[in-house]
Formats: sequence, structure tokens, C-alpha cells
Amino acid sequence: MARDADTIQAEIERARDALAVTVDELTIRANPKKLVNDAKQTVTSKLSAPKVKYALIGVGVLIGALIVRRILK
Repeated sequence: MARDADTIQAEIERARDALAVTVDELTIRANPKKLVNDAKQTVTSKLSAPKVKYALIGVGVLIGALIVRRILK
């Protein structure tokens, strides 16, 4: 089944448009500022969870106590 030049040209244009949309979406997703903001938001939300927050406070107090102990010896 032979295709005429107009049909082929229309298919090429549709494929080009689809690729342009895909490239635009990838550009938005791979934006370094967006990636940094997403990472900061993820870390902030995980660190604000009570289990993690109190565990980090406990570790900080323990390290502080060890430093004070070492200084006073």
C-alpha cells in the first residue's frame, strides 16, 4: 500500500510535535532548581517527623554530653 507524500509529511509533523512536547516535559522535570527544591522539601518533611526529630535530638544530646565529659576529664 503506497502512501502519498502529503500523508507522510503529516505523519512526520505529528511525530515532530510529539517529540517537542516530550522534550519540553523532560526539560521541566530535569530543571536543577526544581530538583533541589524537591529534595529540600523531602528532607524537611522527613526530618520533621517526630520519630526522626526526637532521635536526632537524642543523638545531639549524647554527642554534647560526650564532648563535655571529654573536656572535664
